[in-house]
Amino acid sequence: MKISLIDQQANKILQNEVISKIRDLINKRNLERGDKLPSERMMSEKFEVKRNHIREAIRKLEFYGVVKSVSQSGTMLAIGLTGFNGMVDEIISLNAPSFQELVETRISLELEMVGLAAQRRTDDDLDKLKDALEAFKVKLTNGESYLEEDLLFHLAIAKASKNGTMISLMLLLIPPILSKYDRDNVCEGDEVQAEIKKHEDVYLAIESKDAAHATKMMNKHFFKLSQYLERTKGE
Repeated sequence: MKISLIDQQANKILQNEVISKIRDLINKRNLERGDKLPSERMMSEKFEVKRNHIREAIRKLEFYGVVKSVSQSGTMLAIGLTGFNGMVDEIISLNAPSFQELVETRISLELEMVGLAAQRRTDDDLDKLKDALEAFKVKLTNGESYLEEDLLFHLAIAKASKNGTMISLMLLLIPPILSKYDRDNVCEGDEVQAEIKKHEDVYLAIESKDAAHATKMMNKHFFKLSQYLERTKGE
């Protein structure tokens, strides 16, 4: 299921129009939780849009948990009509999140996630973390772009948390953050060894299964990013 936090504006307008029509049809038929929605083919013909547009709208509604696709059975309403209407109104009104909002969410998520990773990590998780850390160190030391290696290190922490929802949120948050990431301003004045040490400290805390220290080290890791958010607030 392809879901993005930042949709192209034209696609978002069309998608919201289709979602609104699906909502109106559900209300017209007075469907309730567990009732089956009309088929994609029927809605495509009724709304006079391509089936892939219906499919994308259904996937977005499914992502937010208001409908549920069941293999060989079709798509069902997952919540009551009152809750469905309220949720759809919010889904349609959502704006693309700003860089500040994305990063604030990521920081909050990772501070919780790293503590869980320290408690729950396995030896296999630790091996993957170490591999990602070493790849990151090589790129950084050689003066090469290291954002992808840094991403893999943080995703390895997410996996070690053993929380699928947190992993999914990380996968949603990271791409739009990277697309807007201004390393020169965020990391201004950072030295290579200092940056490496911040990552090593997080790794060592997870290795020792010290959740409190892991959270403290991750907070230290995000210190400059938090400062950058404060400086650019309101821009």
